[in-house]
Parts: sequence; C-alpha cells; structure tokens
Amino acid sequence: MDILIVDDEPLARQRLHRIVEELGHEVVAEAQNAEEALVAVNTYDPTLVLLDIEMPGETGLQAAEKISALENPPAIIFCTAYDQYALDAFDTLAVGYLLKPVKKEQLETALVKAQTLTKAQLQAISSQPASTQPDEDSKRKHITSKSHRGMELVPLESVRCFMADQKYVTVYHVDGKVLIDETLKDLETELSGHFIRIHRNALVSIPHIQGMERDSGGHYSVRLQGIDEKPMVSRRYAGKLRDMLKSL
Repeated sequence: MDILIVDDEPLARQRLHRIVEELGHEVVAEAQNAEEALVAVNTYDPTLVLLDIEMPGETGLQAAEKISALENPPAIIFCTAYDQYALDAFDTLAVGYLLKPVKKEQLETALVKAQTLTKAQLQAISSQPASTQPDEDSKRKHITSKSHRGMELVPLESVRCFMADQKYVTVYHVDGKVLIDETLKDLETELSGHFIRIHRNALVSIPHIQGMERDSGGHYSVRLQGIDEKPMVSRRYAGKLRDMLKSL
C-alpha cells in the first residue's frame, strides 16, 4: 500500500516510516499537520493515512473528517498517545486506532485489516468496464462554465481532463482551462466510456491518451494530446489504466 504519515513529531514519523517499510509497504509522503495532510492526500492519493490526533492547528480528528468527506478517500489509522479519543475516531470511519509507541505487530494487524478493505474497493473499481467509445446515450455535447465573464461552453470533444481541487473541478481543454462546480463522481458516471479515472482527483479523455510516463521517483503521469498538463496516476488506478492501454 501507498501510505501517508501525519505527525508533528519528526521522531515519531521516522519510527513509523521505518516500520511501514519493514512491513513491505511504501511511504509516499509525510506531513506534520492537518493542512499538509490534506495537500498530500490530494497530491499523492495514498491508499492509507497513519494519522496523529494532537497536532498544532487542526486536530487529527478534524483532518480525518475532511479526508473522509473526499471522493474515494484513503483508509485512516489513528496513531496517538491518548486513548480518550477512540470513540470519536471511529465516528470518522477510521479502520484502526493504535496507541504510541506503535508496535510493529499491532501496525501489521491494522494494515492487514485496512488492506482487506482496500482490495474490496479496488475490486469495485476494476469491475467497471473501460470502453474506448463515448457513451452514445449521453446528450451532453458541451461543458458549461460560469464565471465573471458570463457563461462559457466548452465542446466535450476538446476536453482532455478534469482535475478536482477542493471545491471546484478544473476542465483542461485544447484552448485553455475553466472551472466548474460539478463533482468528479458525477462526471465519471455520466461520461463513462469516454473518460477514465486515473487518480482520486483526475479523469482523462481515453481517445486522447498518448501514453504513460514514469519519473525518477517511480510516479506515473499521463501524456495527453493537445495540452501540456500531465495528470498524475495513482497506484490504485495504474493497473486498470495499463490494461486499458494494452487493449487499444
């Protein structure tokens, strides 16, 4: 699994990092507060978050509420020195609650449990067919954007990707980009067959995918015809995307 570690104590992050790698998983990022945690979730699309509770600024419980409200959120395991937050923690849909100092055996058990849930989620994702043909029943031919300039209609055939960022979705098309207030989940459902999800915050146009690229850190991105933007591919969607590209 790809794991994000969130803790304001560097030594605690280092210890968890070492244990996670010993258990055969990868730490994709670290954060020291709730704000950094949300940015890292949106950037790296981790499978799971190891989350402290008592931190400067917003607490881990507040961060967990925001993370759980995202589309396709990662699983959360709390790692804290305090036991009085357990009931509140599980109200946020956390899959584990470990007390510091976290023991390797306890973390392994919690990760196995979380991984079982993740596999179920992945199975649901992979069961959706990846067709290269647009949905013929869809009547939408344009994406509508409202701004201070008025209403702008972007032909759907010129759209290359949709990127979610907090409240809005950015539509990247061959002539620029616009903001819309629709959700990726609704767009994915309506435009299935023409667009494919490659990240928790990204949908890309299947006919305009030119290939996948891998950087020096082992992270994948998609190269799209007509735009410079290269959306990141998260590991939980990489396999499905590779299989689809092989079938083209």
